[in-house]
Amino acid sequence: MNILFLGPQGSGKGTQARLVADKFNLFYFESGEFLRELSGKNELVHEILDEGKLVPCEELASYVEAYLDEKELYDDVIFDGFPREIEQYEFFEDWMKEKNVFFDKVIVLNISKEETFKRLAVRKREDDTKEAIEERLEIYKQKTLPLIERLKKETDVIEIDGEGAIEEVFEKICQSLQ
Repeated sequence: MNILFLGPQGSGKGTQARLVADKFNLFYFESGEFLRELSGKNELVHEILDEGKLVPCEELASYVEAYLDEKELYDDVIFDGFPREIEQYEFFEDWMKEKNVFFDKVIVLNISKEETFKRLAVRKREDDTKEAIEERLEIYKQKTLPLIERLKKETDVIEIDGEGAIEEVFEKICQSLQ
């Protein structure tokens, strides 16, 4: 079973994706961690990330595909935050078809804008300024929400209220996966 986790920043998708991966013995693939590791080995990626830019969609998809091929990961994978926009998905989709890989479920954790600010204020990362949060929420609205709408036509998309306690949200996710 392959599951894609999506949600705005602060929604807890990383926490929940890890919990689901542990409970169901799935490989956990997190795009941010993957890119940080890759930047240590790949100078081009390192430069892109150092400049605060995003790795182009086609390039990112090819790195992810090569990684999954190398590890022979075609099933039983939790995808945390990749693909997160239609363009990434379209590049990744060709590889998925070739390998007969698909998302069995897409879990979308929804939280309000107010909850995002509340949670990120506690997190205290230097890039969690009010302006940066607003910008990332806008990117989510423009790039990720259209992907979610497209995925609803192609697979089982489950929207979960992510505003409860970690255990409550996890329980809702587990019930939806039964």
